[in-house]
Amino acid sequence: MSTVPAVHNHRHILRLILSCRKITAQVSNTSTSSIVAMASSSQHDFLKRYHSKLNRFPGSHRFWDTSTASRVGHKVAFQLKEIGIESVAIDLREELSRPPHQKIMVLPLFDSVRRAGVVVDGVEKLSEIGPVFD
Repeated sequence: MSTVPAVHNHRHILRLILSCRKITAQVSNTSTSSIVAMASSSQHDFLKRYHSKLNRFPGSHRFWDTSTASRVGHKVAFQLKEIGIESVAIDLREELSRPPHQKIMVLPLFDSVRRAGVVVDGVEKLSEIGPVFD
């Protein structure tokens, strides 16, 4: 048996790019560094919700929430299933280094990917943040 962590043995890695305006999930092949799937809250089907938050009074500096994160996760999982990828890993160090409010906001994305049938290696170690899955 190998003692190398699963992330290092994994062929595909799921990374999140977060800002106050959008959340993007991208899956890349670790051997080629090419992006194989990507979904973002800046895509067309998210625009209506984005504009409603943009024009809201009082204004907000955050334009995505846990619901948006979950939808982004579902979209990227659908793409993964479509091309035959059944498991991905996360960069645990990167996820644990996020500020506490961002850690909690991205958990629904990981849950959504899992519920769509894609295994997310490493996410079980995020349980210290809060409940990861039901």
